[in-house]
Amino acid sequence: MPMLDVFKDDAFSVVSLTDAIIKRPYKPGRIGTLGLFRERGITTTTAVVEQKDGVLTLIQSSPRGGPASQLGPSRRTARAFVLPHLERDSTIMADEVQNVRAFGSENAVESVQAIVNERLTTLRAMHEVTLEHLRVGAIKGLILEPDGSVMFDLFDEFGVAQQSVILDLDGNIRQQAIEIQRLIETELGAEPVSGYRAFCGDAFFDELIAAASVTTSLQYQESRLLRTDLRAGFEYGGITWENYRGRVGSTEFIPTEQAFVVPEGTDIFATYFAPADFMETVNTIGLPVYSKIATDPELQRWAKVHSQSNPLAINTRPRAVVKVTLGT
Repeated sequence: MPMLDVFKDDAFSVVSLTDAIIKRPYKPGRIGTLGLFRERGITTTTAVVEQKDGVLTLIQSSPRGGPASQLGPSRRTARAFVLPHLERDSTIMADEVQNVRAFGSENAVESVQAIVNERLTTLRAMHEVTLEHLRVGAIKGLILEPDGSVMFDLFDEFGVAQQSVILDLDGNIRQQAIEIQRLIETELGAEPVSGYRAFCGDAFFDELIAAASVTTSLQYQESRLLRTDLRAGFEYGGITWENYRGRVGSTEFIPTEQAFVVPEGTDIFATYFAPADFMETVNTIGLPVYSKIATDPELQRWAKVHSQSNPLAINTRPRAVVKVTLGT
Protein backbone atom coordinates (compact mmCIF):
# COMPACT_ATOMS: atom_id res chain seq x y z
CA MET A 1 0.00 0.00 0.00
CA PRO A 2 1.24 3.59 -0.64
CA MET A 3 3.01 5.10 2.34
CA LEU A 4 0.46 7.80 3.12
CA ASP A 5 -2.46 5.37 2.83
CA VAL A 6 -1.60 4.21 6.33
CA PHE A 7 -3.34 7.32 7.67
CA LYS A 8 -6.65 5.75 6.67
CA ASP A 9 -6.09 3.21 9.45
CA ASP A 10 -8.26 3.48 12.59
CA ALA A 11 -5.12 4.25 14.56
CA PHE A 12 -5.15 7.72 12.98
CA SER A 13 -8.83 8.55 13.47
CA VAL A 14 -9.89 11.69 15.33
CA VAL A 15 -10.84 9.62 18.38
CA SER A 16 -7.57 7.67 18.47
CA LEU A 17 -5.38 10.73 17.93
CA THR A 18 -7.23 12.85 20.46
CA ASP A 19 -6.98 10.04 22.99
CA ALA A 20 -3.27 9.74 22.26
CA ILE A 21 -2.51 13.45 22.64
CA ILE A 22 -4.42 13.56 25.94
CA LYS A 23 -2.54 10.55 27.31
CA ARG A 24 0.93 11.73 26.36
CA PRO A 25 3.19 11.85 29.45
CA TYR A 26 3.80 15.44 30.44
CA LYS A 27 4.88 17.69 33.27
CA PRO A 28 2.18 20.32 33.74
CA GLY A 29 2.85 23.84 34.99
CA ARG A 30 2.75 24.71 38.66
CA ILE A 31 -0.79 26.11 38.55
CA GLY A 32 -1.98 22.89 36.95
CA THR A 33 -0.33 20.66 39.57
CA LEU A 34 -1.93 22.61 42.41
CA GLY A 35 -5.43 21.97 41.06
CA LEU A 36 -6.32 25.58 41.71
CA PHE A 37 -8.58 25.72 38.64
CA ARG A 38 -11.57 23.40 38.39
CA GLU A 39 -11.99 22.03 34.86
CA ARG A 40 -15.19 21.56 32.90
CA GLY A 41 -15.99 20.75 29.29
CA ILE A 42 -18.89 22.62 27.68
CA THR A 43 -20.82 22.00 24.45
CA THR A 44 -20.72 25.60 23.19
CA THR A 45 -18.00 28.04 22.17
CA THR A 46 -19.22 30.69 24.62
CA ALA A 47 -19.16 30.50 28.41
CA VAL A 48 -21.64 32.61 30.35
CA VAL A 49 -20.66 33.64 33.87
CA GLU A 50 -23.70 34.55 35.92
CA GLN A 51 -23.31 36.55 39.11
CA LYS A 52 -25.92 37.20 41.74
CA ASP A 53 -24.87 39.65 44.40
CA GLY A 54 -26.05 38.67 47.83
CA VAL A 55 -26.95 41.72 49.91
CA LEU A 56 -26.17 41.67 53.62
CA THR A 57 -26.85 44.82 55.66
CA LEU A 58 -27.71 45.77 59.23
CA ILE A 59 -31.39 46.42 59.95
CA GLN A 60 -32.28 49.83 61.30
CA SER A 61 -34.70 49.80 64.24
CA SER A 62 -38.25 51.05 63.59
CA PRO A 63 -41.34 51.77 65.75
CA ARG A 64 -43.38 48.70 66.68
CA GLY A 65 -46.38 48.50 64.39
CA GLY A 66 -44.77 50.95 61.96
CA PRO A 67 -43.54 50.30 58.43
CA ALA A 68 -40.52 48.01 58.02
CA SER A 69 -37.52 48.79 55.86
CA GLN A 70 -37.76 46.95 52.56
CA LEU A 71 -35.43 44.35 51.10
CA GLY A 72 -35.02 45.01 47.38
CA PRO A 73 -34.29 42.43 44.69
CA SER A 74 -30.78 40.99 44.36
CA ARG A 75 -28.75 42.29 41.46
CA ARG A 76 -28.13 39.62 38.85
CA THR A 77 -25.70 39.96 35.96
CA ALA A 78 -24.39 37.68 33.24
CA ARG A 79 -21.25 38.03 31.16
CA ALA A 80 -20.43 36.04 28.04
CA PHE A 81 -16.88 35.01 27.14
CA VAL A 82 -16.02 33.58 23.73
CA LEU A 83 -13.52 30.78 24.29
CA PRO A 84 -10.16 31.30 22.54
CA HIS A 85 -9.35 28.95 19.67
CA LEU A 86 -5.73 27.75 19.83
CA GLU A 87 -4.40 25.53 17.07
CA ARG A 88 -1.05 24.39 15.78
CA ASP A 89 -0.10 21.99 12.97
CA SER A 90 2.94 19.90 12.19
CA THR A 91 3.55 18.58 8.67
CA ILE A 92 5.17 15.19 8.08
CA MET A 93 6.71 14.99 4.60
CA ALA A 94 6.89 11.73 2.68
CA ASP A 95 10.69 11.87 2.75
CA GLU A 96 10.61 11.75 6.56
CA VAL A 97 9.10 8.27 6.49
CA GLN A 98 10.92 7.17 3.34
CA ASN A 99 13.21 4.66 5.04
CA VAL A 100 11.21 3.58 8.09
CA ARG A 101 9.95 0.43 6.34
CA ALA A 102 10.19 -1.58 3.15
CA PHE A 103 7.49 -0.66 0.63
CA GLY A 104 4.34 -2.74 1.18
CA SER A 105 5.47 -4.26 4.50
CA GLU A 106 2.95 -4.88 7.27
CA ASN A 107 4.55 -2.68 9.93
CA ALA A 108 3.75 0.61 8.20
CA VAL A 109 1.20 1.74 10.80
CA GLU A 110 3.53 1.10 13.74
CA SER A 111 6.48 2.85 12.07
CA VAL A 112 4.61 5.94 11.00
CA GLN A 113 2.73 6.09 14.29
CA ALA A 114 6.05 6.48 16.13
CA ILE A 115 6.69 9.66 14.14
CA VAL A 116 3.15 10.90 14.74
CA ASN A 117 3.45 10.24 18.49
CA GLU A 118 6.65 12.27 18.59
CA ARG A 119 4.83 15.21 17.01
CA LEU A 120 1.87 14.78 19.37
CA THR A 121 4.20 14.95 22.37
CA THR A 122 5.67 18.24 21.15
CA LEU A 123 2.26 19.71 20.32
CA ARG A 124 0.86 18.64 23.68
CA ALA A 125 3.71 20.40 25.50
CA MET A 126 2.94 23.61 23.58
CA HIS A 127 -0.73 23.47 24.57
CA GLU A 128 0.21 22.77 28.22
CA VAL A 129 2.46 25.79 28.56
CA THR A 130 -0.09 27.98 26.75
CA LEU A 131 -2.79 26.89 29.19
CA GLU A 132 -0.46 27.64 32.10
CA HIS A 133 0.10 31.12 30.67
CA LEU A 134 -3.66 31.68 30.40
CA ARG A 135 -4.22 30.53 33.99
CA VAL A 136 -1.51 32.82 35.34
CA GLY A 137 -3.15 35.62 33.39
CA ALA A 138 -6.49 34.81 35.03
CA ILE A 139 -4.81 34.99 38.44
CA LYS A 140 -3.32 38.39 37.58
CA GLY A 141 -6.65 39.54 36.14
CA LEU A 142 -5.12 40.33 32.76
CA ILE A 143 -5.06 37.49 30.23
CA LEU A 144 -2.60 38.24 27.45
CA GLU A 145 -1.81 36.82 24.03
CA PRO A 146 1.79 35.66 23.48
CA ASP A 147 2.46 38.91 21.60
CA GLY A 148 1.43 40.93 24.66
CA SER A 149 -1.95 42.07 23.39
CA VAL A 150 -4.91 41.79 25.76
CA MET A 151 -7.21 38.81 25.36
CA PHE A 152 -9.37 39.51 28.45
CA ASP A 153 -9.13 42.24 31.07
CA LEU A 154 -11.10 40.66 33.91
CA PHE A 155 -11.21 43.90 35.88
CA ASP A 156 -12.96 45.64 33.00
CA GLU A 157 -15.19 42.63 32.37
CA PHE A 158 -16.44 42.58 35.96
CA GLY A 159 -16.29 46.33 36.54
CA VAL A 160 -13.89 46.21 39.50
CA ALA A 161 -10.43 47.47 40.39
CA GLN A 162 -7.43 45.39 41.39
CA GLN A 163 -6.46 45.19 45.06
CA SER A 164 -2.78 46.03 45.56
CA VAL A 165 -0.50 46.14 48.59
CA ILE A 166 3.01 47.55 48.98
CA LEU A 167 4.93 45.27 51.34
CA ASP A 168 7.28 47.04 53.74
CA LEU A 169 10.13 44.62 54.41
CA ASP A 170 11.37 46.75 57.31
CA GLY A 171 7.96 46.66 58.98
CA ASN A 172 5.89 43.90 60.54
CA ILE A 173 5.62 41.52 57.59
CA ARG A 174 3.50 39.03 59.53
CA GLN A 175 0.89 41.68 60.30
CA GLN A 176 0.93 42.88 56.70
CA ALA A 177 0.32 39.29 55.57
CA ILE A 178 -2.72 39.12 57.84
CA GLU A 179 -4.04 42.35 56.33
CA ILE A 180 -3.69 40.84 52.86
CA GLN A 181 -5.76 37.87 53.96
CA ARG A 182 -8.41 40.18 55.34
CA LEU A 183 -8.66 41.99 52.00
CA ILE A 184 -9.28 38.66 50.30
CA GLU A 185 -11.79 37.50 52.93
CA THR A 186 -13.75 40.74 52.61
CA GLU A 187 -14.02 40.24 48.86
CA LEU A 188 -14.98 36.56 49.09
CA GLY A 189 -17.60 36.97 51.80
CA ALA A 190 -18.96 33.53 52.69
CA GLU A 191 -16.84 31.72 50.10
CA PRO A 192 -14.84 29.00 51.92
CA VAL A 193 -11.04 29.26 51.88
CA SER A 194 -8.60 26.49 52.80
CA GLY A 195 -5.44 28.58 52.68
CA TYR A 196 -3.49 31.38 51.00
CA ARG A 197 -0.61 31.11 48.55
CA ALA A 198 1.64 33.78 47.07
CA PHE A 199 3.21 33.25 43.66
CA CYS A 200 6.37 35.35 43.77
CA GLY A 201 8.66 36.63 41.03
CA ASP A 202 12.38 35.98 41.44
CA ALA A 203 13.47 39.40 42.76
CA PHE A 204 10.46 39.64 45.08
CA PHE A 205 11.17 36.23 46.57
CA ASP A 206 14.89 36.89 47.05
CA GLU A 207 14.24 40.15 48.89
CA LEU A 208 11.48 38.59 50.99
CA ILE A 209 13.63 35.76 52.36
CA ALA A 210 16.43 38.25 53.03
CA ALA A 211 14.20 40.38 55.29
CA ALA A 212 15.28 40.22 58.94
CA SER A 213 11.97 39.03 60.40
CA VAL A 214 11.56 36.33 57.75
CA THR A 215 15.17 35.15 58.17
CA THR A 216 14.62 34.80 61.93
CA SER A 217 11.48 32.77 61.37
CA LEU A 218 13.20 30.51 58.87
CA GLN A 219 15.95 29.72 61.37
CA TYR A 220 13.38 27.94 63.53
CA GLN A 221 12.47 25.78 60.55
CA GLU A 222 16.07 25.30 59.44
CA SER A 223 16.31 21.52 59.91
CA ARG A 224 13.25 20.90 57.72
CA LEU A 225 14.06 23.56 55.14
CA LEU A 226 17.59 22.26 54.66
CA ARG A 227 16.06 19.08 53.24
CA THR A 228 13.91 20.94 50.71
CA ASP A 229 14.20 23.71 48.17
CA LEU A 230 13.08 26.90 49.89
CA ARG A 231 11.72 28.18 46.59
CA ALA A 232 9.06 25.44 46.69
CA GLY A 233 7.33 27.42 49.42
CA PHE A 234 7.39 28.26 53.10
CA GLU A 235 4.64 29.44 55.44
CA TYR A 236 4.90 32.86 57.02
CA GLY A 237 2.10 35.00 58.39
CA GLY A 238 -0.57 32.53 57.28
CA ILE A 239 0.54 32.64 53.62
CA THR A 240 2.62 30.08 51.74
CA TRP A 241 5.18 32.06 49.78
CA GLU A 242 6.70 30.30 46.79
CA ASN A 243 9.02 31.34 43.99
CA TYR A 244 6.97 30.82 40.83
CA ARG A 245 8.99 29.56 37.90
CA GLY A 246 7.39 30.30 34.56
CA ARG A 247 8.96 31.67 31.42
CA VAL A 248 8.85 30.88 27.72
CA GLY A 249 11.52 32.70 25.75
CA SER A 250 11.34 36.34 26.79
CA THR A 251 7.78 36.00 28.14
CA GLU A 252 7.88 36.07 31.93
CA PHE A 253 4.61 34.83 33.42
CA ILE A 254 4.94 36.73 36.73
CA PRO A 255 7.02 39.95 36.79
CA THR A 256 10.18 39.49 38.80
CA GLU A 257 9.38 42.20 41.39
CA GLN A 258 5.74 41.23 42.00
CA ALA A 259 3.75 38.58 43.83
CA PHE A 260 0.10 37.56 43.69
CA VAL A 261 -1.68 36.17 46.73
CA VAL A 262 -4.53 33.80 45.91
CA PRO A 263 -7.10 32.00 48.08
CA GLU A 264 -6.99 28.21 47.86
CA GLY A 265 -9.93 25.81 48.09
CA THR A 266 -12.39 28.19 46.42
CA ASP A 267 -14.54 27.87 43.29
CA ILE A 268 -13.59 31.22 41.79
CA PHE A 269 -10.96 29.78 39.43
CA ALA A 270 -12.18 27.71 36.48
CA THR A 271 -11.09 26.42 33.10
CA TYR A 272 -13.72 25.70 30.46
CA PHE A 273 -13.04 23.69 27.30
CA ALA A 274 -15.15 24.06 24.15
CA PRO A 275 -15.43 21.33 21.49
CA ALA A 276 -13.19 21.36 18.43
CA ASP A 277 -14.45 22.75 15.13
CA PHE A 278 -14.70 19.27 13.56
CA MET A 279 -17.91 17.77 12.21
CA GLU A 280 -17.33 14.82 14.57
CA THR A 281 -17.27 17.02 17.68
CA VAL A 282 -20.14 19.45 17.06
CA ASN A 283 -22.22 19.91 20.26
CA THR A 284 -20.16 17.39 22.21
CA ILE A 285 -18.53 18.00 25.61
CA GLY A 286 -15.27 19.85 25.09
CA LEU A 287 -11.95 18.14 25.80
CA PRO A 288 -8.66 19.82 26.77
CA VAL A 289 -6.90 19.02 23.48
CA TYR A 290 -7.87 17.53 20.10
CA SER A 291 -5.81 16.15 17.24
CA LYS A 292 -6.53 15.12 13.65
CA ILE A 293 -4.57 14.15 10.54
CA ALA A 294 -5.07 15.40 6.97
CA THR A 295 -3.14 14.14 3.94
CA ASP A 296 -2.17 15.73 0.64
CA PRO A 297 -5.30 15.07 -1.49
CA GLU A 298 -3.49 15.31 -4.83
CA LEU A 299 -0.01 13.84 -4.67
CA GLN A 300 0.12 12.18 -1.22
CA ARG A 301 3.41 13.95 -0.46
CA TRP A 302 2.63 15.04 3.10
CA ALA A 303 0.46 14.44 6.13
CA LYS A 304 -0.48 17.25 8.49
CA VAL A 305 -0.95 16.58 12.21
CA HIS A 306 -3.42 19.16 13.48
CA SER A 307 -3.89 19.95 17.15
CA GLN A 308 -6.20 22.40 18.85
CA SER A 309 -7.51 23.47 22.22
CA ASN A 310 -10.35 25.84 23.05
CA PRO A 311 -9.81 26.84 26.68
CA LEU A 312 -11.07 29.69 28.82
CA ALA A 313 -9.20 30.22 32.09
CA ILE A 314 -11.08 32.63 34.29
CA ASN A 315 -11.18 34.11 37.77
CA THR A 316 -14.76 35.15 38.53
CA ARG A 317 -13.63 37.27 41.51
CA PRO A 318 -10.51 39.08 40.29
CA ARG A 319 -10.41 41.36 43.37
CA ALA A 320 -9.93 38.25 45.52
CA VAL A 321 -6.33 38.07 44.26
CA VAL A 322 -4.05 40.69 45.80
CA LYS A 323 -1.10 42.05 43.86
CA VAL A 324 1.90 42.66 46.12
CA THR A 325 4.92 44.79 45.35
CA LEU A 326 7.87 45.84 47.49
CA GLY A 327 8.33 49.29 48.98
CA THR A 328 11.44 51.22 48.02
